[in-house]
This record gives sequence, structure tokens and C-alpha cells, in this order.
Amino acid sequence: MSADLPDPRRWLALILLCATQFIIVLDIAIVNVALPSIALDLDFAPQDLQWVSSAYALTFGGFLLLGGRTADLLGRRRLFIAGLALFAAASLACGLATSDAQLIGFRAIQGLGAALIAPAALSILTTTFTEGAERNKALGIWGAVSGLGGAAGVLFGGILTDVAGWEWIFFINVPIALGAIALAPRLLRESRVAAEVRSFDVPGAVSATTGLVLLVYGIVSTYDNGWTSARTLGTFGAAIALLVFFVIWEGRTAAPLLPLRLFRLPTVTGANVLGLLLGASIFSMFYFLSLYMQGVLGWSPLRTGVGYLAIAGTIVVSAAVSQALVTRVGVRNVLLTGFTLLALGTAWFTQVSADGAYAVDLLPGFILAGVGLGFAFVPVTIAALAGVEGRDAGVASGLINTTQQIGGALGVAALVTLATSRSEDAVVDGASPAQAAVDGFSLAFGVASALAVVGIVATLVLLRGVRAPQEAVPEHAAVPEPVA
Repeated sequence: MSADLPDPRRWLALILLCATQFIIVLDIAIVNVALPSIALDLDFAPQDLQWVSSAYALTFGGFLLLGGRTADLLGRRRLFIAGLALFAAASLACGLATSDAQLIGFRAIQGLGAALIAPAALSILTTTFTEGAERNKALGIWGAVSGLGGAAGVLFGGILTDVAGWEWIFFINVPIALGAIALAPRLLRESRVAAEVRSFDVPGAVSATTGLVLLVYGIVSTYDNGWTSARTLGTFGAAIALLVFFVIWEGRTAAPLLPLRLFRLPTVTGANVLGLLLGASIFSMFYFLSLYMQGVLGWSPLRTGVGYLAIAGTIVVSAAVSQALVTRVGVRNVLLTGFTLLALGTAWFTQVSADGAYAVDLLPGFILAGVGLGFAFVPVTIAALAGVEGRDAGVASGLINTTQQIGGALGVAALVTLATSRSEDAVVDGASPAQAAVDGFSLAFGVASALAVVGIVATLVLLRGVRAPQEAVPEHAAVPEPVA
């Protein structure tokens, strides 16, 4: 099949890619509602339970850049299939784990599998669809599925935990991943960088991956160690030193892991800054909403999941609308609308109460934040890939995933510290435990709203005059190979 002709199976390929993206995003959220059951069955110490989520985030965020560049060099479909196999095996092992250490270790391996899948899948989408209206439509569907996966994770986690047991939040990944492995050779065209020497940037890979892993580790470990402890500061210092070395090295080596030429594109630079802010705002919003509904209102995991249906449905509709608007009015205008609505939605949650009602305390915020997420996530992804040459599709995909994951980890860690401090002060002042928790959550939602406001300002500054491309741009260096 000629590389110049559109792939007739591209929409079927998109369904497959979206299904894998769904389980990756689902696995970030699905664990939260099952944590109490996991802690009871595997005898987790309270201070160690966070690592069921953090171990996944650690390897997922740390290895995304490496996964994206490896996909560019070795073949995106090949790495996509390899990542799925690793993800399926690790998911099965997680469900069969009999101790806390086993589960944490297998969750780390699961995150590594996700770090191979996510950039490969997004770069396959990028090289399968022509840049412009068609790719915007595909990315709109991708964004809707990603948003749905985050919200549906809580619902499915509640159902599976209540009905079948927490193990099934992991077992459910296995048949989906195996089905995707079987369909990938039939639906996905192989592509890789063919116009460059096949050299691998070992110093760049080691410094970037180690630096990002240390950064994420330092963020998530502040829960135990605090932000100003010698261990935390030492971890951050080492991470910063490695990342500074990485940037210097990438400007000098002939075959960089992250080509600095990407940042000459204003859309790529702006999109990744905005992706960091978006991740910080939305990850923390979902984290504290789950704690509020279960810990303060006393809802079951299943009822909590059902409560998220409003935001899940809103995200799906708004993401579909936003991709069409990006083509017509540009990335900047849609993104401004998204961050504005997200700021209003998170601000609404600052008024939650200890005896709150769903229709008053939560539903309006869910609708505002849901529309905002659909209007923000899709244009950020489009901007992050707009104008990127085919040879850099994998690393650009890995980069936007990385900034969102790092932003999410940083946002949650910082806001947990602030919320905990506010709650402890409220208890000292005589507040009930429920009211003290609500005081902390309200502060966290206020800061999340402020981050979204910073996103509005950053959009105005960084994406000035930028519109999404509507004409096809040749993918000069991405060479599709015949389907097996």
C-alpha cells in the first residue's frame, strides 16, 4: 500500500488505538476505589498504600520519553504490541499478587508497559491520519475516550470491587490487551524513522529516564518525608541535575532522544507547558472528589462511580464538539474556553459541605469541569502534534504524555500537603473530622482552580495567533511498511 494514500482501515485502527488508551487511562483511576479492599486483603500499612497508585505513575511518567523515541526507531507497531504484552502480563500478576510488595512491584511493571503503549499508539494515530481536519476529528475521538476512561475507571472499579473482588480491576485488562495484540497486525501499518542512522542515545535515555523517575519519586514521597526534608531535597537536586545534563547533552549529540528542534514549534512548546498545568489541575480534582464522596459523604465505591457518570458523559460530548471547533476557530480559542470552564468547575467545588447534596454541591461543577476537560484536552493534544515531522511523532507523543503525568503527580502531591495541613489546623480549632476534611478539600479545589486560571494566561501568551493546521502536511520521514 502506498504511503501517500490514506489507509482505508484507519478508522478501524482508531477504534483499536482508543481501546488501548481507554485501559491505560482506566488503570490510573480504577485503583482508587479499590484501595480499602486491597489494604485489607494484603495487609498494607497505611503509609505504604499510596504506592499502589504511585508505583504505576513512577514508571509510566519516567519512561514515556524513552518509549516514544524507541517506537520511532524500532517501529511503532512493534513497540505497541510489545507494550501490550508486558501490560497484560503485569495486570495478570497484579491480580494474583499475595503480598503488598508483590502488588507494588507488578504495578511498576504495568506502568512500564503503559509507557511503551501510550506514545506508540498516539504516534501511530498521528502518522495514520492526515494533519488537519481529519486528524483533528481522530484526536477528538481519542480525547473523548481518554476522558471517559478516567471517569469510567471509578465506576468500573466500584462495580468490580463490589461484585467480583478487587483482583478483577486488573484481570479485566488481560482479554482486552490480548485482543488488541491479535488485531494490531491486521489493522495497523508499521512505521518508523527510516531516514536516519539507527543510533540510540544512551546518555540521553539514562539521564532523562532516571531524572524523571527521581522527580516523580520525590513528588510522591513528600507524603512521608515532607517537602523540606534532606531526603526530598536531595532527590529533587539529583533529578534537576540529571535533567539539566539531559538538555545540554541533547543539544550536542547527533541523534538525540528528544530533538530540541521540536521546541522551535511554538505549538509544541506551548502545548507541553499547558499540558503540565492541565494535568496538575484535573488529577488533583478527581483525587479529592473521590475522597470527598467516600470519606465525607460516606458513599460506597459503586455509588461514587455512578456519581461520576455526569462528568463522563459531558466529557464525551464536549470532546467531540471541541475537535470540530478547533478546525474552524483554532486551538487557542477552544483552549481558552476549556481552561475557563475548568477554572469555574473546580471553583464550584470549593463550596462543598460535610452534609452536601449531589445536585447542589457536585452536579454543576461536574458539568462545568466536564465541558472544560473536553475543550482543553483535545486542543492541547492537537497543538502538541501540529507541525511535527513523522520522524519525531513518537517522541512528541511521549513528551505530551510525560508533561501531563508529571503535572498530575506534582499537583496531587502539592495539594495533598496543603489540604492535610489545613485539615490538621481545623481539628486544632475544634472542627469535626468531616468538617476538617472539607476545609482541606476546599483549599485544594481553590488551588486547582488557580492552576486553571494560570492555564488561561499561559494560553494567551504562548499560543498567540496559533491555529490548528487545516491543510495536509507531508510526513517526510515516516515510512509505512507493508502490513504482515
